[in-house]
Amino acid sequence: MKFRLPGLTFLQLSVLLGCAGVMATVAADSASELQLGKTLAYTCHGCHGIESYKNTYPTYNVPKLGGQFHEYLEDALKAYANGDRTHGTMHAQAATLSEPERKAIAIFFQGGAPQEDATTIGTPPATTALCVTCHGNNGIGISPQFPILAGQHRDYLEQALHDYKSGKRKNAVMAGIVAQIKDEDISTIARFFASQRSPLCATDAIRKHGRCASAR
Repeated sequence: MKFRLPGLTFLQLSVLLGCAGVMATVAADSASELQLGKTLAYTCHGCHGIESYKNTYPTYNVPKLGGQFHEYLEDALKAYANGDRTHGTMHAQAATLSEPERKAIAIFFQGGAPQEDATTIGTPPATTALCVTCHGNNGIGISPQFPILAGQHRDYLEQALHDYKSGKRKNAVMAGIVAQIKDEDISTIARFFASQRSPLCATDAIRKHGRCASAR
């Protein structure tokens, strides 16, 4: 007895089965990549997994990485590895990672698609005019290549802007932006974005729950 599915030719059935096989392979690869990221990220939680853990010399809160766009995190790790971002500990960590390993860690930290919210708390100060083009009025961003700023630590945002301004962080786009921002306006910009509702969290939440428990 021959088995037939009504309305499907042998070719159509073959295509469907082939697509199912590809999807199963992709799912398996994604699960493997996620597990690799979880394993490799173990040492990262020592700083980024602790809420309000501070970097020293200079002193500022280390950034919340949980819930951040993985594309941005990959680029950041690459920048620390090649010296476009100067930070001794981060360089030592990132320089030992391959490109696939950086991607796996970034995907793990994202913990699913970041939850967006169009609501902006308050009125963006005039000093943020150059920022909102890429990061949006509420700091969520218009592309996964740009970091989510909403709810990030204020002092970390200030430090990052000063580092772009001094050249400690090298990025052609940001260099052009911060050159137009006065030093006295950096605190205003950082305070506004830090006050927005955030999908970000310390990475320990990702390790425990697979997502940011604080996310909307």
